[in-house]
Amino acid sequence: MSDSNGPRALLTRIRRWLVLFVVCLVLSGVTAFPLVTELRLLDEALASWAAPVAELFPGLAEWITRVRGGLEATDAQAPYVLYGTDWLAFAHLVIAVAFYGVHRDPVRNIWVVEFGMIACVGIIPLALICGPIRGIPFWWSVIDMSFGVFGILPLLVVRRLIKRLEAATAPARAVVPSLP
Repeated sequence: MSDSNGPRALLTRIRRWLVLFVVCLVLSGVTAFPLVTELRLLDEALASWAAPVAELFPGLAEWITRVRGGLEATDAQAPYVLYGTDWLAFAHLVIAVAFYGVHRDPVRNIWVVEFGMIACVGIIPLALICGPIRGIPFWWSVIDMSFGVFGILPLLVVRRLIKRLEAATAPARAVVPSLP
């Protein structure tokens, strides 16, 4: 019989939550590469098979059409501007790689989880400040802020589990003296 709160079980739970978080982080990053295609497909869907959604949320449909037009014009006239979203995607992927350290040694690398939590909190002021500056509708900024809210939830669980793992393994962990 295995202990559902033992170190091995805690490590398994930590790793499962990490995989969920990393998969979502990678997906949100990878989708930043083909923005023009994604917006074209989304706009076309709202005009055809997803028309009931567009009728229910006309502001959303108008916004998607506007963003599609802007991205297509940018892609046609200044494609180098979209290079910024490539870097956004790359940043998501690099951050996801950092969580491998947590997967290997959660207690030692808890700082990566805390860094991720700080980043999730930072999404909110970014959206509230930059959204209005860039003319983003408030409801879209709320969607952006939801990435921080939904992102921090698994990280809070992971941090709590790591603290439990740390307490459960404290006597077994070697104390490394600090150098003067």
